[in-house]
Amino acid sequence: MIGSRGKEDMLKTKAQAVQVGKQPRARLAGAWMTILIVATLLVTTLISSPFHPQNKAKAAGQGYWHTSGTQILDANNKPVRIAGINWFGFETTNYVVHGLWSRSYKDMLDQIASLGYNTLRLPFSNQLFDAGSTPNGIDFSKNPDLQGLNGLQIMDKIIGYASQIGLHIILDHHRPDANAQSALWYTSAYPESRWISDWQMLATHYKNNPMVIGADLDNEPHVPACWGCGDTTVDWRLAAERGGNAILSINPNWLIFVEGVDCYGPGGSTNESQCYWWGGNLQGVSSYPVQLNVPHRLVYSVHDYPSTVYPRSWFNAPDYPNNLPGVWDSYWGYIYKNGIAPIWVGEFGTKLQNTSDQQWLSTLVSYLGTGASGINWTFWCWNPNSGDTGGILNDDWTTVNTAKQNYLTPIEFPLNGSTPTPSTPTPAPTSTVASTPTPVITPTLSPTPVSTPGTVSLQAYYKVGDPGAPKDNQIKPQFEVVNVGNTSINLSDVTIRYWYTIDTNQPQNYWCDYATVGCGNITGKFVSLAIARPGALPEPTLVKYRTVSVTTPHGYKPGASGITRDCSPNPKMFLAALRSRSSCT
Repeated sequence: MIGSRGKEDMLKTKAQAVQVGKQPRARLAGAWMTILIVATLLVTTLISSPFHPQNKAKAAGQGYWHTSGTQILDANNKPVRIAGINWFGFETTNYVVHGLWSRSYKDMLDQIASLGYNTLRLPFSNQLFDAGSTPNGIDFSKNPDLQGLNGLQIMDKIIGYASQIGLHIILDHHRPDANAQSALWYTSAYPESRWISDWQMLATHYKNNPMVIGADLDNEPHVPACWGCGDTTVDWRLAAERGGNAILSINPNWLIFVEGVDCYGPGGSTNESQCYWWGGNLQGVSSYPVQLNVPHRLVYSVHDYPSTVYPRSWFNAPDYPNNLPGVWDSYWGYIYKNGIAPIWVGEFGTKLQNTSDQQWLSTLVSYLGTGASGINWTFWCWNPNSGDTGGILNDDWTTVNTAKQNYLTPIEFPLNGSTPTPSTPTPAPTSTVASTPTPVITPTLSPTPVSTPGTVSLQAYYKVGDPGAPKDNQIKPQFEVVNVGNTSINLSDVTIRYWYTIDTNQPQNYWCDYATVGCGNITGKFVSLAIARPGALPEPTLVKYRTVSVTTPHGYKPGASGITRDCSPNPKMFLAALRSRSSCT
């Protein structure tokens, strides 16, 4: 978006705990530790366990993504669709996403996920990474774990929690400095070399987190930026190749998103009477396509807006809004319709303040289509403080603009196949997130029945999620809780405790990869014990356990089961740098 818009705990049984298996142990590189996995069983319709033979299909969106024709596919070659939202602020002089003066970032992200979005586009500026760029505009009473962090460290926190709850991330180079938009991807203060080095730093930084799916190379290039003119100082297409290939040399798994320009004519001329939205004109692709060194990584991106952002000629056409599909076909839609590459509408937004804007949004949503084969999109924006579009949130930074959301819900693409249930934001608890060291686990899959008072009876199953854990410094236990009794029970009244060991006292990190009730409804924490458990651990050392709880009512009738998969990554990784997405599934 252009600068003038202001862009920017236990399954406590009510009777007794469910203890998993024979207390499998793992020698880790850190401290002795116990994980308490909490789940919840309530009276509701049940989703069958993915451990059951009839239900082995994996949810879409796993692992790194790639392209095939106009379709984006996940690591299992399942079709996926980006259907997300922008949350700006890192690119501004606040050096952090906006709204943290009103709410916690976890509360914000939980609400985004509850509304059905699967992806978060995070704008940033190069200036964010300067030593003097101090994040501000944060209520630390609501975000205590952000106190004293720099911009990149806060970005780690945002991306880390977003990854835990199933939100994918696209990083967006929104502008070089934090004060205003730039027509080009560089300035005298932030040259192209800095643009490339910052992208390579980020590609390295998030290399082991497949929830970070790619790089939007630069936001809204415009005149003097050209496409195909051949002048390396202004030819955006050539710069996109340089930048994209530099990123892929570090992280060949990322998608590379390339926006257009505004003006395009013969030979890449920018001397045109009729131009398009900044970054939205991809007419030059037909003659000058972007060439990347790694195939199946390119996604073209555009931005589109209504007449209240700028009164372009097509808004005054007598056949408006029926003329809009033709306009879009001409500037960027042909790439999708001709099978050239996937298209991602990285920004589109409106205050819906008049009939024309309403017609524009309705027509665009229809044009984007539904399902996995539809055109990819991220709405502008989450923030209500975008000057000319407003946001999905109202000015209170809490309630949702339902008029806007109602347009978007039909084209959303929840990657778990569920229908989103919007939640009313509540204060999110703060947890200390860190990392875990190298585990060794002996595979087992045997039920341990535990009876609770009355006719309730449960079985807990354990399975090793990653036999190769000693090599990747992660422990990935998988658990299934089955109600074998004849009474429905509440999962929040059941506790599963998982014990394993580490060699030294190190901080640890928890991440849920999959749960029947949804990872967004699972919370976790680690608890330290000073004495080793007799018979469970080989030597006296520090013992810890972690609790995982379902945070909303879920339940299972007799015969039902639920799954929790738990991933704990390398301590050397950043919060978001979880390598377990593809292997812990």
